[in-house]
Amino acid sequence: MKKYIAGFIGAGNMGGIFAKAAAVKCSGTKVAVSCSSEKSTLEAAEKYGCTASTSEEIAKSSHFVFLGIKPQISNEVLGRIKSILSAQNDVIAVSMMAGIDLSSLKQMCGLDKVIRIMPNTPCSVGKGMTQVCHTDAVSSEELRQFCDLISSTGRIDIVEEKYIDCACAVSGCGPAFAYIFIEALSDGAVKCGLPRNKAYEYASQMLIGAASLALESGKNPGELKDAVCSPGGSTIAGVSALEKGNFRASVIDAVCSSFEKTKELGKK
Repeated sequence: MKKYIAGFIGAGNMGGIFAKAAAVKCSGTKVAVSCSSEKSTLEAAEKYGCTASTSEEIAKSSHFVFLGIKPQISNEVLGRIKSILSAQNDVIAVSMMAGIDLSSLKQMCGLDKVIRIMPNTPCSVGKGMTQVCHTDAVSSEELRQFCDLISSTGRIDIVEEKYIDCACAVSGCGPAFAYIFIEALSDGAVKCGLPRNKAYEYASQMLIGAASLALESGKNPGELKDAVCSPGGSTIAGVSALEKGNFRASVIDAVCSSFEKTKELGKK
């Protein structure tokens, strides 16, 4: 039995979100964090309710070892702990790094059991979307345990690895696009005379409601859009303005650009 159920090497934005979720699920004494310095490690441990540790100790004493590091420093960090990881027979590496595939992760970690996830920042409020893929060596029971560990973060979808980079471009990068949209909607409302605080509230709640309806109704987004657009009405006038501004094309380009960048990160 490992000392820690989960250990986090790197507890920045995403790593911290999942460290906190794991600590709530199985208590902070069963979750360890290690950051780039002793000071930042102690701060992260206090912030997320976990135990301060080192990357070496986490590699040796954790069942799930979360890699919350940047792809650009992955070789350096994993180079220091690869021999420790490979000596364990009951450890599973969990990568949050964009672009680095399972095959590469197996070599970098010296492990056959690897899980790759693509989460997003709304996981911090339990409304996130996380895609999960894994090597064949990860058993169904281990996968169940893992999904249970992170269940409080939001929706989880087990997918084939070929979809992970695409998912990153949509649900991983997508919140930034959504915030720009909220800001733009709010700017328009302010221009029309609505107070700024109300504009932010209305735009944000509208997106929550629209997204919930899209998920729960089972209807095509185009069908839901048509239901709001009355003939000759104000909504279709706004839709027409978006089309004139190449709104759809801009969004498609944003997703495709993020997708290409994700693939590029994996090659560095």
